Amino acid sequence: MKTMKRGLAFYLKIYFKILAQDLKSKMSYRADFIISMLGMIFTDAAGFVSFWIMFRNFSSIQDWGYYEMLFLYGFSLIAITPVQCLLDNNWSLRMNVREGDFIKYYFRPINLFFYYESEVFDVKGLGQLAVGIFTLVYAWGKLAIPVTFITIVETVIFLVTASLFMMAMQNAAAATCFWIENSFYILDLSFKLKDYAKYPVTIFGPVFRFIFTFVFPIAFIAYYPSLVILRPGNVPVLTWISPFLGVLFFYLSYKFWMLGASKYNGTGS
Repeated sequence: MKTMKRGLAFYLKIYFKILAQDLKSKMSYRADFIISMLGMIFTDAAGFVSFWIMFRNFSSIQDWGYYEMLFLYGFSLIAITPVQCLLDNNWSLRMNVREGDFIKYYFRPINLFFYYESEVFDVKGLGQLAVGIFTLVYAWGKLAIPVTFITIVETVIFLVTASLFMMAMQNAAAATCFWIENSFYILDLSFKLKDYAKYPVTIFGPVFRFIFTFVFPIAFIAYYPSLVILRPGNVPVLTWISPFLGVLFFYLSYKFWMLGASKYNGTGS
């Protein structure tokens, strides 16, 4: 089904209306909201503690110190927040496709991907964002990194870049359900791989280094983007071109998602 072309202002207006209704619905169950938020905060804070325990026994990991590792961890938490908050409905995609419910998304004259993803906003991701910001700011201060206009702009640009890579990975993995009936394991694998994003890719062997850079690009979620702030004198080419790669990768994942949606016949499987 072809839809009318709409501008950014139109979609932002629609999105905020949908978001307001979704948040009102969630806030009607405040206990569940609070427990879910605290659960996410404690889960992410556990990563902070795990690094503290690890570095009580090791002074560094392949010349990466404690606060640099915390910086990577905080950076990765912030970078994956848009996936948690904005694309959480991807986890339900396979069920909607299998049971035939996905057909309802064809009956509105707006972008199909936007319509589907905007239905759910996972507020637990805001707890993750809070832990990520705290960890990043704490590590930034301990490393005595200068706070300048340039470093702030670079941080924002590369955080957006990192988010695009993570969103692209989840989009592509979720969209496999249009062709593979039991696609949960592909989506679950792509999401679990994010746990490796908090480590510098250099600690892995050559094979995994290649995989985490060119196959499942989790090295772009924290390692490569962070180098421009942590080690500005040793920034590889992959870091500088990562914003372009992130946009390209996200666009290709979107087209893959839409291709799968265009093949959907509404009968389920």
